[in-house]
Amino acid sequence: MFSLNRWYIKDKTPLSFENDLLLFSSELELFNKKNCKMTKLIIDAAKKNIFLMIITDNDIYSISHENSKMNYEKLMILINDFLVSKNLKLKDISTFYLDIGPGSFAGIRNSISIIKAINLVMKIDYYCYSFEYFKNVEDVKYENIPNLCDKFNVKKNLINPIYIS
Repeated sequence: MFSLNRWYIKDKTPLSFENDLLLFSSELELFNKKNCKMTKLIIDAAKKNIFLMIITDNDIYSISHENSKMNYEKLMILINDFLVSKNLKLKDISTFYLDIGPGSFAGIRNSISIIKAINLVMKIDYYCYSFEYFKNVEDVKYENIPNLCDKFNVKKNLINPIYIS
């Protein structure tokens, strides 16, 4: 009876407790989704300048850099520095929005490869848009891109670049 071999003791959780635990965990998940901040990053390296914009629940931040070969090569560093300057990390971004042209081949190619790598590693969704998708909208602004992508049903995680020949 006092043996160290306790194979005869069965651990059984009452079913009512399992149901309560399941309800609690689903409520906790719902609570976490409600408190999750939606931070979006817009990247436009197709035009004259490399443009980055962070849209949080409360604020909008933007920065632009010269569109040069040197900046294309360090685009990820520019993105990371911009995030750090706003006390954010890459894991804080919930969605990326990427301009796929028409525009600079090198800028589009580099931004696509960065977003694809981030998606592959961190599973962060992205939308690839073109200002040509929104031709019928007056005064398109970068801060409206997430809403316009929803309105025009821009597909998630789909890339169809438009290069200028």
